[in-house]
Amino acid sequence: MPLRAEFPEEGELIIGTVTSIRNFGAFVTLDEYAGREAFIHLSEVATGWVKYIRDHIREGQKIVARVLRIDLSKNQIDLSLKRINDHQRREKVQGWKNEQRAMRLVEQVGTALKLTVDEAVELFGPSLVERYGSLFQAFEVASADAPRFQKESERAPWVTAFLKVAADNIEPPHVAILGTLEIRDASADGLEHVRAALLAAEKVDLESVEVQYVGAPRYRIRVAASQYKQAEETMKRATDAALKSIKAAGGEGSFTRP
Repeated sequence: MPLRAEFPEEGELIIGTVTSIRNFGAFVTLDEYAGREAFIHLSEVATGWVKYIRDHIREGQKIVARVLRIDLSKNQIDLSLKRINDHQRREKVQGWKNEQRAMRLVEQVGTALKLTVDEAVELFGPSLVERYGSLFQAFEVASADAPRFQKESERAPWVTAFLKVAADNIEPPHVAILGTLEIRDASADGLEHVRAALLAAEKVDLESVEVQYVGAPRYRIRVAASQYKQAEETMKRATDAALKSIKAAGGEGSFTRP
């Protein structure tokens, strides 16, 4: 059972593989969306004037890009390489690697339960992604705080196998707490205002604050620290920064904890 929608959403960061380069742009397959094809126009390859596109990308290259536009009637997805900063690129790549690792762990859980990977994902995948933001973060929580994980999963039959795989494969992380930011701005520059607000949250502490896209206007914020008090303080500073930024731009926002 797939954990992702059929198409990405505008503003989302994706992992892709460059399949073909032309003078006017490049075609890319979306690794996380069953190889759907997307396009990067020459003007979105890099800032400034691009004389030779192959100076910037090449066939077979893995890239991180931002979704600019989606036209479902034409099955067309437009991407940008230049509208991402280095921190966002690193975070996306790490998240993608984590999810690949998580799927290998899901396979181990499935083996213990005598299920295929697809059956295991269907059994617990969607609920864990909804609760923790990703399968990998679910394994982290299971490793770091097994009683909490058992309680939140209502001691389902698959939990014992899941906890064993997590304990055997995941080194317990520092304390990690989650929350949800809801940020809206209906103005013409609303997308840029929302992006600036999310960046303001991450800039509070680039090492410990991570913002993930859930589905507009919802964004999951994760803070890791050595102690709960430190995590809570960082979470407050990050969310305050995001809300202050969006409200100053004329938008609105709120923050909730699970």
